[in-house]
Amino acid sequence: MKLFKKLVATSLVALTGIASAVYADEPNQESSQHHHPSRADSHAPIGVMGDHMHKKGEWMFSYRYMNMSMEGNRNGTNELSPATIATTIPNRFFGLPMQPPTLRVVPTKMTMEMHMFGAMYAPTDDVTLMVMGNYTLKDMDHITFAGPAGTTELGSFTTKTSGFGDTKIAALVRMLEREGHHLHMNLGLSIPTGSLTETDTILTPMGARPTPRLPYPMQLGTGTFDVLPGITYTGHDGNFGWGAQYGSEFRLGRNGEGYTKGDLHRITGWASYLFHPSVSGSARVSAQTQDSIEGIDPRIVAPVQTANPDFQGGDRVDLGVGLNFLAQGGMLDGKRVAAEFMVPVYQDLNGPQLETDWVLTIGLQATF
Repeated sequence: MKLFKKLVATSLVALTGIASAVYADEPNQESSQHHHPSRADSHAPIGVMGDHMHKKGEWMFSYRYMNMSMEGNRNGTNELSPATIATTIPNRFFGLPMQPPTLRVVPTKMTMEMHMFGAMYAPTDDVTLMVMGNYTLKDMDHITFAGPAGTTELGSFTTKTSGFGDTKIAALVRMLEREGHHLHMNLGLSIPTGSLTETDTILTPMGARPTPRLPYPMQLGTGTFDVLPGITYTGHDGNFGWGAQYGSEFRLGRNGEGYTKGDLHRITGWASYLFHPSVSGSARVSAQTQDSIEGIDPRIVAPVQTANPDFQGGDRVDLGVGLNFLAQGGMLDGKRVAAEFMVPVYQDLNGPQLETDWVLTIGLQATF
């Protein structure tokens, strides 16, 4: 955590230094490089949000499909088998009725699909407004071990949730614009429109099949208003492009169920190459850290790691590649199709959690 925060601070200083150097050395002129709508690399990789601005009066509508796959468990940087978790990891709720001493229910796999719908509008050249909503589908596979001890498997089950998540609104405010360089602030707010009360049927170690409130990762929102500050820099020189972005999520108080999701910080950088005005490729690195949950939902009680608010969050570093395709002329002029595939290269998780395997994002964008 300390190392990540130092990295973020160093990166922000570097971004500010780059911007200051550009401001001092370049003449005061409006850059055509930032918009260059006829180039496929005018936007960041599709997995980066709030990366670009628009000209006054311009609209953009977007759809993104994101699929994240998680399989296998990790405590810190160490991988754990289901049997190890079931026999060695203490159950926070031991002592309550029907609660065994260790975690007898172990998640083995999770898939999350997210359909994201966005709109951007620029009332001026210096401000672009953005709104984004999403519809999310989650499913998680589990193994239930029989009784209070041992490694005998009683059976397996899957829980599912789906619905609208939290809604995000933001303003992108231009800070600097020079030939080949651009810098803007990301000022956002997350509105708690996602559900925190999802339920489904589970299999307990004693063979019962109740329908309780599901643990934290299966819920659809944060339940809090969240402030989303950030800063984005992009640059171009010939067929090469690059950029960096820092973004964060700060929770404002506790939600109505008695807890607060951990604050999140993310920094990412990318480089792109324009193969043709209609085709570009990109490579990206992303690092994020998230705190564990503060407080607890008294209705989330189960001998499973996902029910423990301390076993949430951690650090992760991803690497990925992407492609952008931009239609040139005709009825599809200005319509963009993009894809990006990211895989983790480092994960340090707070307590036993499912580890991320890969994230795929596909998007469509249309500017008017």
